[in-house]
Parts: sequence; C-alpha cells; structure tokens
Amino acid sequence: MIPEALKNFDRFQDVVKEMEICRKYGMDYSLEKGDVGKFINRYHPSSLDLRMAELIPRTLDTKTIRLVSQDGYLPPFQAGQYISVAVEVDGIRTSRPYSLSSPPNQTGYYDITVRRVADGLVSNYLLDELKPGDLLRTSGPEGHFYYNPLFHDQTMVCLAGGNGVTPFMSMIQQIVDCGLERTVYLFLGSPDLGQALFHDRLTAIAARHENIHYVPVIENPPEGYKGRGGLITGDLIQQVVGEVSGKTFYICGPQAMYDFCLPQLEHMGVPARKIRKEAYGPPLRVWEQAGWPYAVKPQDAFEVRVKGGGSFSAPAGETLLTSLEKNGLLVPSLCRSGECSQCRVKLLAGKVFQPAGTPVRRSDAKFGYVHSCVSYPLENLEILL
Repeated sequence: MIPEALKNFDRFQDVVKEMEICRKYGMDYSLEKGDVGKFINRYHPSSLDLRMAELIPRTLDTKTIRLVSQDGYLPPFQAGQYISVAVEVDGIRTSRPYSLSSPPNQTGYYDITVRRVADGLVSNYLLDELKPGDLLRTSGPEGHFYYNPLFHDQTMVCLAGGNGVTPFMSMIQQIVDCGLERTVYLFLGSPDLGQALFHDRLTAIAARHENIHYVPVIENPPEGYKGRGGLITGDLIQQVVGEVSGKTFYICGPQAMYDFCLPQLEHMGVPARKIRKEAYGPPLRVWEQAGWPYAVKPQDAFEVRVKGGGSFSAPAGETLLTSLEKNGLLVPSLCRSGECSQCRVKLLAGKVFQPAGTPVRRSDAKFGYVHSCVSYPLENLEILL
C-alpha cells in the first residue's frame, strides 16, 4: 500500500513504472530475504583463505605471489587497494598489508608483489618458505588509495618509490585493458635500474599506449644510461607534465620519499586536496623523526601492563603492536600504518610517541585511544585491549 503523501512527489509515476518493469524482467530475490549478511560478506569478507598458485620472480629481491580462491570466487576490488596477509612465524602471529598489483578487471587471481626486507620476519617467510599449494589467510580488499571519477582528475600524476609502484601497476593495467579515458604520468624512483620493479613491462605498455607515460628516475644510473637520473624533483615533474592544474597527484613509497616529494609538490603549487597519499607503514628509524624526545633511546625498554592480562617489556624503538604480537597478544590490524584504526588500544597510563601526521580521530584522542601500529612507548604504560 503506497501512502497518499508519496504520490505528491515529482516523478512518482515514473518510479512506479520502473518498479513494474523491474518486477517483470528483474530477478526475484524474495526467497533470499533476510540474508543481507551473506551478500555483504560476499563483497566485503572479513577474511579469505587463498591458495598460492605461483611465485613469479621480478627483481633480485622481489617476487610476485599469485593467490587463487579455493572455490573460484574472489571479491571485487578497486585498483590501488590492498589485502592484509596473516602468518605465524617463529611462534609470532602477525600480518602485513600488500597492495594488489594485478588489475581488478580479471577475477581469477590476486597478485601481491613482495620485496625482501632486511631481517624481515614476514617478507622472508613469504619469499623463502611459501610453496605452491600452500594456504594463506588474508583480509578482503581494503584501503582508499584509488581513483574516484567523481572527485579526481582524468590526468593522474603518480610518484612511486621502490615497491610503491605496485598499486600503480594495477591501475595502469586496468586502464589499458579496459580502454579507460585516463592519462597517467608514472615517475618511478629506484636506487638502480635492476631494482626498478616492472620496468620492462611498464616500458612496453607506455610504448603501445599514448596515454601512459612512464618515467623511471634512477638514483645511481649505469654508465651510458640516457634516462632520468637523481631524484623525483618538482622541476623534473613540471618538465614532463607541464601545468599542475587539471591533474591529481598520487604518491606511494617509503617515508623518505614522502619527506622529499611532498615539499616539492607544495612548492609547485599543488593544492593539498589534489594529493593522494598511500599509507606505507611506520618510519624505519622513528627515533630520527621530529618530536622524538632526545633522552629516550630506541633500545630503552619500558613495562607495558595490560589491564586484566599481565605485563611485558617493550623497547621504545618498536611499535606497540609489534611488541604485543611478540608477547602472544593478538590485536586486529589491517594497514599497520595508522589509518584503518583496527589496532586501537586505550592508553590508561603513560606516554607514547606517534609520528607527525598520524591520523588520529578526534574522539580517539578525547578518550585516550592510540593506534598501536604507530605508537612507541616513551615510559611505562598501562593499556586496555
């Protein structure tokens, strides 16, 4: 029964006609009424059990891990998103986020491209221990580092450092595979040409598609190299892309790249609203960050008391989340970069250091919650999980 008041709205009769057409030609979902949770989980699952199908070498220290579904179905994702991979190594249950380097327009597999980290607990396990057929527990696709046609310009200027090229690889493949009307300028910074991830593939794509411009920037170029050398400076960017207006800028790479490139973009006059930044983990040497107290050394250890759950010792130079995991306390986490807020804990006593720019919600700050993945103890703590 349609309320009389609704009949006074503009286009009411048009809506009624559309409803009649949908009832005649559409699918009948009435038998599945009440199964909302099932449909939500299909597109936004909290976890996935994926099987490793192939390990594909990329550079001397980087490989692509191809993951497939056990039942043939993978949730859709936006180019630029990531999945969080959960593992147990040496008795430590932990997770790491990896951007999907495969394009979303193919649905047979997810690719994550992993670079070996010196003494890296998870990267070394994935690259050395994982074998085809092994299962991995992951999150569903997550993250907000993707192109939005409602807000972002059709011309994308992408600045990548090292493994930060992986989300852009996904974006570029989708653009060329689907013939999307976007123009991409990709600047890839790398210490040497051998570490430039996807270099040959990106070179070939740019040669075939006039809307894709690939600019490798090699810090230590080999003798006779005719490409761009040094760092990704504002002058170099402007030489290649021209005016900054009508363009959206994306940046993904290690902390040093943000520290260098963001001031360059600001000097170029790029508005902050036109810059998209991907979370890339906590700083490697957080004690060198502005605001770190001089009197606290990274090896200094402090007692962390968990309300109702005992205590343990945690070094100042290690994230609270890592210390919790090493002591057998599993905290939900996804991005491990201070953005998703999954790993929040309540700070009841003591003081922590959080790097500048950590996106803490106003409500979290008001009620004493911190992101444990980017929080470092500066004194004895008491926390509530």
